[in-house]
Parts: sequence; C-alpha cells; structure tokens
Amino acid sequence: MNIYTLENPKPDFESFATLYENKNIKIEAIRSHLLQPGKVYNQEQDEWVVLIRGNAQLKVDEKVMQLSEGDSVFLPRHTVHQVLSTSDDALWLGVFNS
Repeated sequence: MNIYTLENPKPDFESFATLYENKNIKIEAIRSHLLQPGKVYNQEQDEWVVLIRGNAQLKVDEKVMQLSEGDSVFLPRHTVHQVLSTSDDALWLGVFNS
C-alpha cells in the first residue's frame, strides 16, 4: 500500500488504513480534513503520531499545539486529545502500542 495514494476524506471526516497490526502494535495511515474539532480520544494504548503532510491543530490535555509536516507527538495511554482542525491534505502516521 502506498500511503500517498489514499483518498482524501470529505470535509470534517477522517479515514484510517491499517498498515500493520499484531497483538501489541498497530500502525495506521490517517487522512484528515477537519474544519471543525473532531472526536475527543482517551485511548487504552500509547500512541505516537507524525504529521507527514499538511498542517494540523491538536489539543492535548487542554494545551493547543500547531503541527506542521514532520512534527510528531507521543500520547501516553489515557491522554485526552482532539484534532481541532487540519489542512485538506493532512496525512498522519500513527503507531499504537498496547
């Protein structure tokens, strides 16, 4: 699978493609086009994400972060976070560890 060929989601949606998964790790390609804040997450697993393309605004424990291409964030399990907005071409790589 080529992550750069994943279809752009419609405005205010995200799409997820699992690239690899075993009992401890999951790697996803995530496409976002959020004009309004997305879902609030409080996950059971650790997550590391890197923004490969585009720009995004992320809220982590009430702190707002501006992300550009190449920026990454580690989110320990049960860290409340929310993507507030993204450019229409946002592409993330997410690694989840249970």
